[in-house]
Amino acid sequence: MLQRSIGELKASVIGLGTWAIGGWMWGGSEEEDSVRTIHAALDNGINLIDTAPVYGMGFSEEIVGKALKGRRDQAIIATKCGLVWDCRKGEHFFDTGLDNVKEGGDYKVYKYLGPESIRVEVERSLRRLQTDHIDLYQTHWQEATTPIAETMQVLLDLKKEGKIRAIGCSNATPAQMAKYADVGRLDSDQEKYNMLDRDHEETNLPYCKQYDVAFLSYSSMCKGLLSGKMGPERKFNKGDQRLNDPRFSEENRRYIQTMLGEFQVIAEKHSLTTAQLVTAWTYNQPGCTHTLVGARTPEQVMENADCGEVNLSDEDNRFIRKVLAEYEK
Repeated sequence: MLQRSIGELKASVIGLGTWAIGGWMWGGSEEEDSVRTIHAALDNGINLIDTAPVYGMGFSEEIVGKALKGRRDQAIIATKCGLVWDCRKGEHFFDTGLDNVKEGGDYKVYKYLGPESIRVEVERSLRRLQTDHIDLYQTHWQEATTPIAETMQVLLDLKKEGKIRAIGCSNATPAQMAKYADVGRLDSDQEKYNMLDRDHEETNLPYCKQYDVAFLSYSSMCKGLLSGKMGPERKFNKGDQRLNDPRFSEENRRYIQTMLGEFQVIAEKHSLTTAQLVTAWTYNQPGCTHTLVGARTPEQVMENADCGEVNLSDEDNRFIRKVLAEYEK
């Protein structure tokens, strides 16, 4: 498995995203399967494990903590701060029930990056993760009520105290990243990026490449749509965010399956499955250093891990880009 830098850390180019492991908005999850999946990731060269408090309202972090008990030194834990549901400060983001987002739901989630809140959040995450330090601590979403300089200063303080080892942001603009960098070293940026969502090729990816900031793609498989396994017959459970999403309509799933079929010549050339090709394409793009891919079973994470050393040629990339452009018309 290739490894690339996140600050002074060395992390596998493929990371395990654990939003689905938290269960919330993904139709539930099984704890035993989740623990086995995390163990399989470590056993197969994936050391980057990405989570967040809001994934299952603490449940994902708890599962990661249980899974890493006795194996903590093998993992780079990346978690986040800034989405809170126990106070009403900052900017209201959404209301949620345990199953999904809904108006007037059980939890009112706010974007808030006040220093005092971050200090509370980091202690809760440390407890849930059963560790004394977090390797990469990321601001989950940006908000306008707290100056970035104040947020960054408390993160730098936590780093000096040994509670975190690297500092990252997520869902940020280049201008916001520059404000973090004005105060101290920003190590990473995590953004939505995949074959179908490529806006960051004009914004964050060039910035990260220029300033040596690691770029972690999330939704790399577009919530499974790019896996090659989501045909028109797929049914979504209650509480699954894809249930009523137009992007996951039967018609669009059929359309995307046809597009993915065009890539088979490249996949076969490198002895890859469709999902593996999509993953490898992502971390082969300029500026993208790491690709986060979700998994619920050991089999899924092992498939992900098997494509961690792929080098796509310029010819491969041109062919893939040509197909993507044709299907966007």
